[in-house]
Amino acid sequence: MRKLFLILPFVALAACTSPSMQGIFDTPNAPAEAAPAPTLDPTPPPPPPPSARTVDQFDTTTAEDRQEALVVQVSASEQNLGTTIASLGPPTEPGIWLKTPLVTELKQGRVEYQGQSINLELRPSGGAAGSGSQISLAAMRLIGAPLTSLPELAVFAK
Repeated sequence: MRKLFLILPFVALAACTSPSMQGIFDTPNAPAEAAPAPTLDPTPPPPPPPSARTVDQFDTTTAEDRQEALVVQVSASEQNLGTTIASLGPPTEPGIWLKTPLVTELKQGRVEYQGQSINLELRPSGGAAGSGSQISLAAMRLIGAPLTSLPELAVFAK
C-alpha cells in the first residue's frame, strides 16, 4: 500500500501529458476582436470602449447620425418588405441598422414602430424567412422601444 502512494504522484503527472489534459491549467486567452460589420456608412461610429457598461456608453452614434436617422422622407419608390419581430442586436456593434432575412444585400431602408419611423441600414442576417431580426441599440433607442422588448417592425427598402 505504501508503494502505491509513492507511485501515484508519478502516474498523475504522466497523465498531464495526455492530449485530453493539455491546456487545462493554461490561462484563457483574451477574446479576439471581431472584424467590423460591413456597412454602407463611409464614416461608421467607433465601437464602444471595452469598459462600456451603460446604454449611453455602448451607443457611440453621433447626434448628427441620430438626427439624420429621424429625418424620414417617404418616397413612392420605397418597397414594403414586410414585418419582422426584432430583438436587440449585439450592443458592441455600432451604428443604426437592422439585420433581417428580408434583404439579401446591404441597402438603405427605414422601419416603422408604433408611429415612429427612422432611416437605417438594412443588413442581411442570413436567416430563414420569418426567423426574426436584430436591431442595433441606437436604432432601438430612436424608435422608442424598450430594450428588453421584441418590437414588431414594418420594414421598407429605399
